[in-house]
Order: sequence, then C-alpha cells, then structure tokens
Amino acid sequence: MITERLGALAFGGDYNPEQWDEEVWKEDDALMREAGVNLATVGVFSWALLEPEEGRYDFAWLDAHLDRLHANGVHVDLATPTASPPPWFTLAHPDALPVTPDGTRLVHGSRDTYCLTAPAYRTAARAIASALAERYGHHPAVALWHVHNEYATLCWCEHTAAAFRVWLQARHGSLDALNEAWGTAFWSQRYTAWDQVLPPRATQWHRNPGQGLDFSRFFSDEVIAAYLEQRDAIRAHSDRPVTTNLMMPGYQNVDLWALGREVDVVAIDHYPDAPGLDAAADVAFAADRARSFAAGRPWLLMEQGTSTVYAGDRVLAKEPGEVLRHSLGHIARGSEGALFFQWRQSKAGAEQWHSGMVPHAGPDSRVFREVRETGAAVARLAEVAGSVVPAQVAVLHDSDAWWALNSDGLPSADLGYHSALRAAHRAVWDAGVVADFAHPEADLSHYRVVLAPALHLLTDAGAENLRRYAADGGTLLVQHFSGVADGRLHARLGGYPAAPLREALGIRVEEYRPLRSGERITLSDGSHATAWSESVRTEGAKTVAVYTHGMLAGSPALTRKGTAWYLSTRLDPVDYKALVAELLDVAGAGPVLPGLPSGVEAVTRESEECRWHFVLNHRAEPVPLRGHDLLTGGTVAELPAGGCVVLREER
Repeated sequence: MITERLGALAFGGDYNPEQWDEEVWKEDDALMREAGVNLATVGVFSWALLEPEEGRYDFAWLDAHLDRLHANGVHVDLATPTASPPPWFTLAHPDALPVTPDGTRLVHGSRDTYCLTAPAYRTAARAIASALAERYGHHPAVALWHVHNEYATLCWCEHTAAAFRVWLQARHGSLDALNEAWGTAFWSQRYTAWDQVLPPRATQWHRNPGQGLDFSRFFSDEVIAAYLEQRDAIRAHSDRPVTTNLMMPGYQNVDLWALGREVDVVAIDHYPDAPGLDAAADVAFAADRARSFAAGRPWLLMEQGTSTVYAGDRVLAKEPGEVLRHSLGHIARGSEGALFFQWRQSKAGAEQWHSGMVPHAGPDSRVFREVRETGAAVARLAEVAGSVVPAQVAVLHDSDAWWALNSDGLPSADLGYHSALRAAHRAVWDAGVVADFAHPEADLSHYRVVLAPALHLLTDAGAENLRRYAADGGTLLVQHFSGVADGRLHARLGGYPAAPLREALGIRVEEYRPLRSGERITLSDGSHATAWSESVRTEGAKTVAVYTHGMLAGSPALTRKGTAWYLSTRLDPVDYKALVAELLDVAGAGPVLPGLPSGVEAVTRESEECRWHFVLNHRAEPVPLRGHDLLTGGTVAELPAGGCVVLREER
C-alpha cells in the first residue's frame, strides 16, 4: 500500500510548480512542511513541457522539482500527462481530435481533447508513459504512478467506428448474432456487412438501445485497454504501485468494477454537488462506492476541493470545519489519506477559480488554516492504515443497468439510475448504517439487507443470485421497473421481473403505468409516491400497502414474501427512508454507535487488534460522547458542534 512507503496516511494534492517561479517554490517548501504535506501529484497537465515537440523530451525541470520535493520530505504521485495533448500533437494528428455524435470535430483549446481510439494518440500516450517510467521508475521521491486523469472522453469518429466493429465481432461472432442481439428486424435495421455498422451517432429519432448498450460496453473496454497499455509500460521500469483517478459523477463512461480490478489501489476524485448535510451524505456515497470498487480494501481520495461545492450553475464555498469533516468522512470509510486539487490556487488559466490548499489570499486565510488543521489530524491517524470498514448492507450497482437506463424510448424520463442509487444509499446513511455497493452477481450472503433500486437490466445469473439470497433468509428490497430486460436489453416476456426473481418476490408485474409529471399519489398506509406505478399480481406474496389511485385502486403497491420485498412505485423520500429503516431494524442492521441523534455520523474501521470509531457532528449543537480521542490524545465528554473525534477501542 501507498502508506507503507509514506509511513503515514497520505496528505497533499496536485502540485503544478510550472505555473510559478522560484520565490513561490521556496514558499511552497515551507508551507508544505507547515501543513504536513507528504504526497504531491505532479505532471498531470504537463505534456507540452515534457515533450515540447514529437519525440523530444525535456525532463530537466521535472528532475529539479522531484529532487526538491524529495529533499523537503514530500513523496510524489507522478502522473502521465495524457489527458491533455499539446498543440503540436493535434496539429500533427488532426484525426486524433474527438468527434461528437453529430459529426462535429472538436479543436484544441481545452483538456481531454483527444480520441482514445486514435492510433496516433495511443502510440504517443504509451511513449511518454514509458519515457517517464524509464527516467523516474526508481527515483526515491516517487511513491505512486498516476495514469492519465479522470477517464474518459467519448468519441464517435471513424477510428472509433473501426474499433467498435472489431469489438462487436469478438463479442457476437457473426452478423446474424449481432442482428439478433440488437433486434434489427425492427425499423429495417438489419446489417448485411460489418462496414454498415456505426457507433450510435446523432440520427433522426430513437437510436437502437442494443447498439447504445454495446457502445457503452465497448468504450469502457477501450478505456481499460488504454489504461493497461500505460500501466504495463510503467511496470516495465518501476515497481511502484500504479493507479488512475476514478470519477464519481452522475454519468459513467467506464465500468468502475472492471477498472477497479486493474489498478493497484483504487483512487477517486470527489466534489459534492450540494451544500451542508447533503454534501456529507455525498461524501459517504462516493467513499462507499470507492471502497466497494476496491473489493473492501483501503483506497485513496486523490482529489477533493478545499472550498468547492458544485451546485447547479454556481460553485459554492464550503462552510468552516468542512475541510476536516469531509476529509475524515472519506478516511472513515476506508481512504488511506486525503488529497486535494490543487496545492496552490492558479492565478491564470481555465481553472483559476477552482479552490486550492493555498488560496489566492495566501497562507493568512481561513482556508489554509483549515488545511493545516486537517493535515495535523490526518498525521495523527497513521495507525488506522490498512484497517477495513465492515458493512451490513449492500446497494446493488451495475454499469450495464446504468447504461441501459440511458437508452432512448423508455416509458418515463424519471427513470434515473444515479438518482435511484443515491436515494437508496441516503436512506441507509440517514439510518446511521454503513453500506457497501455490490454487483448483482456477487456473493451477497454476508449482508443482512440488500437494496436493488434500479435493476432495469438484470442477467439470468443476477436474477438467480437474488433468488438464492432471499431463499437463504436475506432481506431483499427490489424496486420498480427492475428485472424487466435481460443482458441483451431484450424485454422479459410472460410478466416482470425475471422468472427467478418473480419466484423470490412472489409477484408478477403485468403492466407498468408511469405517472404524469408532477403527479403525486397516496398509498393505503398513508405514504406518498410519484413518477411510477405498476399493475402487480401477488403469487405467494403478502400485500403490505395498496394503491388508492385510479384503475390500480386496491391493487398491491408494496408486497412481501418472507424476507423479500417489492416496491412498485417511487416513495417520497421521507416514506422511503421509513421503509428502509424498518427493513434494517427487522434484519438487525443497526448503527455502530446506537443512540446518536440525526446529523451525527459514526463509522467504524477495524483491524484484528483495534476498532476506530469516527464520529462527525454535522449539527450546530454539541452532542454528549465519551471515549479516548485519537485526534487530541485525550478523553472527551462532548462532541462540539461541527466537531470530529476518532475513538480508539481495543478489541
């Protein structure tokens, strides 16, 4: 792990010394020592400096900075700069510029302006990764390698079309199989030659859903192949771990389960998209996903903002104390440190207003004082390195299901995958319980409760896995419009969901009935719902609540068969949280520290010898709490408003 080389949890962030002069570098050295920085990410956007013209490398400036950082006690996460090709590259290889679905070829002028499938781009990316690794593979400052940045930019050009056809031939084997998988008998789409097959570009109306799903799968595989090329080029010259920074946004262009298996340590970037308590919940959502993609192993928060909350059309500042609380929120859930983008806020360029550890105001500022406080706290937590986070609940998360809900022609625009995933996790978080994310085909036997919020696409293997989980006594909640399509995105016939899941749930869905925009209905138990309803027939299940609305009045809305539940509508958040809380209580899945009030978050990391209870007070009032606090080294009797403690407990 990275902590073995550092001797502590990681603290620091992206460092771009090429933006500054020698006087600033001297100040950086002093301020990094003051803040407790021990890891700096270097070179992410430095391709134009590292390779000023094709095939000619200039490493002298980077030599000097790596040596300087090493002398200052700072390790380096050395990046390959392939997310931002320099101007000379795009002029020499215009075919490597990305093309949008409507055929527009983009021009140089931003980052991520490349086509991942272009041979010239892949060759240049491998070459600079290899050159960097050959020069710095054993440099004493280098503790970690950072491939690329925030994969991936999509492209619909001819290079992509050619690569897509190769992938399709490998997956389907023949045009007949492809035509069957995509249902091309509809709308006269049958293909008779491979060169007729294109990526899902802009077209007259709905695009073929099977084509769209396969394109998402293809591009994810292409991303991973591109990553592996650079990773293997680095490994040929270096024994240091290699990773890339996974993004955690509301869109997904790569299967993070698959990419998580290929990195030496899962690393993520995270920027909340709402302030206050919602930001704290979003920290937990991202951190639990990261830990899950890492198969429960410790992972690393590669980027966060010191004072950056993206809220619609504006960037909000974090409130006092949130730099520490958000950092500890990630560490509590398995991160081996807390890094930021970036060390010093840029004075020019496209991200000059992105927050930094050293803001434009300089070190005499609230932000830097909070950074210094956070660095000191992280330094006191070295002993938690390598410990794990136990979870009693799983939320099912499948990239194919996500991509399937991006298809054209769905019955409702309200069938959002990411929002459903977040709502399920938030209900568990509000109950004070820690959740993993799990693939529908994974071993679920050690979870007390499994939530399936949006499994529109569900394979036969996944359906059988859920049937077996429920048959073995696991508490399962399946939500509306789940299991309605198989792994090829073909509709299930004979009633929804897939047969093994119908058996487990004891129901059969005959008809889906989306609600009108803004429509809100009432169920017989007094709960309220929006967006969706279904005509459900019980076949062994008990009806818990019925619809009181329209043609569905009196028919099941919420059912239960043993420990398997089915919810055929979208409950209002308060009612949904109440349902999830009831299932958690019945299954015996409770908070790690019972009795804490709402707005106080508690998470446990544990090793064979110790438990560490991270307690974060997101409230404006103090809370009684007793224990030995690792952050202060003393005994606490109260957790102040906005405060944090880490209580150490011998096992």
